[in-house]
Amino acid sequence: MADTNHSSTEYSFKIKDSLFGAQMLFVAFGALVLVPLLTGLDPNVALFTAGAGTLIFQAITKGKVPVFLASSFAFLPPIMYGVKTWGIPATMCGLCASGIVYVILSLLIRWQGSGIIKKVLPPVVTGPVIMVIGLILSPVAVHMAMGKTGDGSLVLFPENTALIISLAALCATVLASIFGKGIIRLIPILCGIVTGYILSLIFGIVDFSTVAKASWFDMPNFVLPEWNAQAVFYILPIAIAPAIEHVGDVLAIGGVTGKDYVKDPGLENTLLGDGIATSFASFLGGPPNTTYSEVTGAVALTRVFNPAIMTWAAITAILLAFVGKLGAFLQTIPTPVMGGIMLLLFGAIMVIGLNTLVQSGENLTEPRNLTIVALILVFGIGGMSFSAGEFTLQGIGLAGILGVAMNLVLPKKKA
Repeated sequence: MADTNHSSTEYSFKIKDSLFGAQMLFVAFGALVLVPLLTGLDPNVALFTAGAGTLIFQAITKGKVPVFLASSFAFLPPIMYGVKTWGIPATMCGLCASGIVYVILSLLIRWQGSGIIKKVLPPVVTGPVIMVIGLILSPVAVHMAMGKTGDGSLVLFPENTALIISLAALCATVLASIFGKGIIRLIPILCGIVTGYILSLIFGIVDFSTVAKASWFDMPNFVLPEWNAQAVFYILPIAIAPAIEHVGDVLAIGGVTGKDYVKDPGLENTLLGDGIATSFASFLGGPPNTTYSEVTGAVALTRVFNPAIMTWAAITAILLAFVGKLGAFLQTIPTPVMGGIMLLLFGAIMVIGLNTLVQSGENLTEPRNLTIVALILVFGIGGMSFSAGEFTLQGIGLAGILGVAMNLVLPKKKA
């Protein structure tokens, strides 16, 4: 009888954990699918690679950290540029390589300790690089909010209609993030998407033909990478910013649970897990992964610290990846809805970079700091590029490499 009761209790705990896991995925869902929808990738692939990446991370960190890995916003600009310039397979090659940056950093930490990160990537480098990521695509957000294609060359929807929808989506996102209570405050992007989508239905600009044709159960559209040196060198330096973001997320979840994850399982292992998950995701045609602060917020709200919850969230994501109609439905979301949310998203990324600089307490008018910050911003946003044959380095990649190089070469002011 005791065994029966024990089995029944264990079963009920599993049911409860699975429901908590589904809730965690719901919190992450809006941001998770936004990246593939903005970049032309398959949202079903993103769901699969988010789930698989989380399981990989858990395996490497021995299931000790309650985090969920999914689509990284930091890689939006390079994915958009890469898909347009080289195509999806070549872009995936560069994104696969970006995971290697995490692995290298994890090896450096294993060798020199976590302090090496601040030496190689201080705020005076990472702050402006993150700002470049946020600002470089701001015109794309404006074009999409006005009902145009990302480059502004083609009008997709009437401008007045597009602006009503995009600004409503923007307002809903802002209001949810500022005034939302409980779970609503954790899903501002999803609130914005739902608001914009309802208005799009009212204006009659949603096309359901692809949903009708799609199968209920279907394989995600996996895409294998193709070697492209230009894509690799363009995207590789961009991993600097999300690597630093990863450190902040690990500290944040540690603050919520009251555990020191920098020591156990160790920052070297969390970075390694994130890096391998990112390379794995890109190998299948999904966006790079990152630890989600939204889910950390949900953990703080629910006080459910069991990392096994994230296993259920990952399993749920993988199962949903095979629902063909879900991916088709997500792709019916009109451009103005995405544009409205991007107006806030890209600005928010820029502010995170600015905050990184402010919190560092560095004197930015000191000649060395001024030089590093100024050149990263102007080279990155201004469109500076260097070419040698078929090889070209520009944009965020150039800004990142320049920042790291200047930080290592320029002498620091003597105390």
